[in-house]
Amino acid sequence: MSTTTPTVVLVHGAFADAAGWSGVIEELQRHGIPVIAPPNPLRGLASDAAYIASVAARIDGPVVLVGHSYGGALITVAGTADNVVGLVYVAAYVLEEGESLGELQGRFPLSPLVSNLKQWTYPVAGGDPAVEVTITEDAFPSVFAADVPEDVTKVLAVAQRPLAAAAFDETASSAAWRTKPSWALIAGADNAINPDVERFGAKRAGATVVEIEGASHAVAVSQPKQVADLIREAVHATS
Repeated sequence: MSTTTPTVVLVHGAFADAAGWSGVIEELQRHGIPVIAPPNPLRGLASDAAYIASVAARIDGPVVLVGHSYGGALITVAGTADNVVGLVYVAAYVLEEGESLGELQGRFPLSPLVSNLKQWTYPVAGGDPAVEVTITEDAFPSVFAADVPEDVTKVLAVAQRPLAAAAFDETASSAAWRTKPSWALIAGADNAINPDVERFGAKRAGATVVEIEGASHAVAVSQPKQVADLIREAVHATS
């Protein structure tokens, strides 16, 4: 991999997987930008961030971390890794050190996501079962991907990856945006994260902000070119 052009690491959020970045990946590859989209375990803030940091650490050369949704919380912590040179938040949570997702979200009116979650338990080796959540199938299109064609949302709704409920209460051990430049894309019609939560976090971080009016939470699926354009801006600025 090039040691001058940063490698882009795309971190997906809850209720999705790395395939959601497909359109963005195509755009970045077309412009010759090295990119990987690792799986996000979705099991807890500290452990997921440690995994993403380990992915960044195995890349030779600089890295720009891109986080969608819950992935934004992860890059905030993982971004302290030495070779991370920039952070890009896409319809994402931008946490402060010592803050949890629940605390940040709780400052603003709740989004429709909160009342449309279903939960069940999963086994944990050597411990009590833990709780995980997904979005109810019928609410998924309007909550997560209102600007994505229905035939696509029907597939996404049944292919969700659950998030461990404990992730909402864990606090960020650090905030990489304090020492690294950041960019943020606000999805103006987001029904999963209140857009005001996105705006507040981005402003607090001093991020370079782009807002897409009418964009759903699945903005990387519906508007991959605009998302890739912002990532390219971050890559060029940090090269």
